[in-house]
Amino acid sequence: MKDKSEEHVYIIGEIGQNHNGSVDIAKLIIDLACRPIEEDYFGLKLFPMDAVKLTKRDLTQELSKSQMDAPYNSPHAFADTYGAHRAYLELNDEAHFEIYKYTKSKGVDFIETLCAIGCLSLLKLFTPDYLKVASRDLTNLPLLEALAETKIPIILSTGMAGKKELDDALDVITKYHNNISILHCVSQYPTHPDNVNLRTIKFLKENYKNYTIGYSDHTIGIATPLAAVAMGAKIIEKHITIDRRMKGTDQAGSLGPDGVNRMVRDIRLFERSLGKEDIFIETSVTAAKNKLERSIATNRKMKEGEVISINDIHLLSPGDGLKWRDREKLIGKTITKDIGKDEIIYPEYFN
Repeated sequence: MKDKSEEHVYIIGEIGQNHNGSVDIAKLIIDLACRPIEEDYFGLKLFPMDAVKLTKRDLTQELSKSQMDAPYNSPHAFADTYGAHRAYLELNDEAHFEIYKYTKSKGVDFIETLCAIGCLSLLKLFTPDYLKVASRDLTNLPLLEALAETKIPIILSTGMAGKKELDDALDVITKYHNNISILHCVSQYPTHPDNVNLRTIKFLKENYKNYTIGYSDHTIGIATPLAAVAMGAKIIEKHITIDRRMKGTDQAGSLGPDGVNRMVRDIRLFERSLGKEDIFIETSVTAAKNKLERSIATNRKMKEGEVISINDIHLLSPGDGLKWRDREKLIGKTITKDIGKDEIIYPEYFN
């Protein structure tokens, strides 16, 4: 496996609530994110996902009482009221710590979305590699300040933000540090293709040059994150799950095992495909060049002592002889041996 290059894209597997309140399911999703990625034809061993992400909520700071007490009649409900449903899906600090340790044992990064100041309690147990700010909390300036004070690198999602909201958030965080990444995002689940607006990535790269720019994807399939990488996104975030048929509102819109494999494989292949801004003859095409390009050849039988004229030549493969641009090197020269019709005229055949 090659070392990570400057083209390496940081891929985050968003677990979200796809663990369904189970540490064991969370670990299975982490196993999926860490699974080796290979390209079969060339036998390439590729980097898997770089990180997984969990979300921590403090339900006392989450919803109004009426919302918490409201009946929740859904095929994805884990309880009769929405508050009880949310409580079922929440993992406590110790569970997050266990999942963190399991993730780090696999050699990938661990990211936490902390949705309330009260959630910072888990930082007493461990320090995530990044803190993530959900789109809905980009305007939650007190939370942003509390997160920034930790000096842990921050990733911002902008799914509900315009430029003013983003600038206000940056003003708060940069009072403490500048280790910030910004993800273009659209908080529509799933996101309609007409609403994706990938050109926002270009806008962010041009106007926020001091920050790493990426894309948090909620579209169906893998085409859009691949296009985002082509437009310069250096971070890709995508929901993942072990089985899209499982109970849960995010499962169907997530990538299952096959989707994870295809997306990560294709992004890693894209990284290797970028190359450099130049035009040159790649060494790997030498054999094809010699076999398929055309060289100057006779268009009639020529005998030793004849003088070559422009009417005696045309182009045929293989490409290991003189090119048409070299024709003046042989026009008017004398053939030194008999040459059959439609044969390449090599330099040793004339003087």
